[in-house]
Amino acid sequence: MGAQRAEAIADVRDRLAEVHRLRAKVEQVQGRSLDAPALPAYPALSRLLPGGGLRPGSVYTLAPGSASVSLLLALLAPPSQAGSWCGVVGMPHLGAEAAERLGVDLSRLVMIPDPGSRWLAVAATVAEVLPVVAVRPPGRVSDADAARFAARLRDRDGVLLVQGPWPQAEASLSVSDPGWSGLGRGHGYLDAREVTVTVASRRLSTPRRGPVLLPAPGGVVDTARGTSPAVRGASEWEALSGREVLSVREVLSVREALSVREAG
Repeated sequence: MGAQRAEAIADVRDRLAEVHRLRAKVEQVQGRSLDAPALPAYPALSRLLPGGGLRPGSVYTLAPGSASVSLLLALLAPPSQAGSWCGVVGMPHLGAEAAERLGVDLSRLVMIPDPGSRWLAVAATVAEVLPVVAVRPPGRVSDADAARFAARLRDRDGVLLVQGPWPQAEASLSVSDPGWSGLGRGHGYLDAREVTVTVASRRLSTPRRGPVLLPAPGGVVDTARGTSPAVRGASEWEALSGREVLSVREVLSVREALSVREAG
């Protein structure tokens, strides 16, 4: 009986050793640890992302649109708050104030507004030293360049956020149905924008969608829970303000901007 038990224990140990050997081989091929934790995300977004956050060694694309910049900043914010350095490449109109309002720790943010024609090489160099990099490609990225960049990300456990298309992305995020709330009868301030965020990924059988306040009152990000009726589409306000409105409470008075007065 004792011999059978010893034999069974030895068999289990052999199987565990084989599992560890195979695991090490997979990690060597992928260039990263399978146990690397996902970088944090706001709860309103983590429930939509595969794995609940940003997976190290992965690329995420953001479809161009009215709230794309806000979504990108919302993805940068929690990692920066947790101590991860973030780099932004090729986004000259991205403001530090807007980033701070959505929760980005500016002491952990490096901005390279104009990397020039060698933007891809600049972004790859930044990815060597910073765990999270955001970039807006001025043109198409070839499959070969994307593969080399992906290998670098896996080797460094880095994350790349792309405003635009990118081959072989981990997930693609898009924003639709924007609407502002907070306006009273002829007075007041817009203080929240509700949007629908959609995440599509090869790790998901079907895309995930959910309502998100981007921003919520106070400038952060939250799950929409029956806000007051929206008063305008985001594109209309952008036309009035000349840029994407990230915190209208601070910068836009409806009374002053539109001369809206209560009738009578």
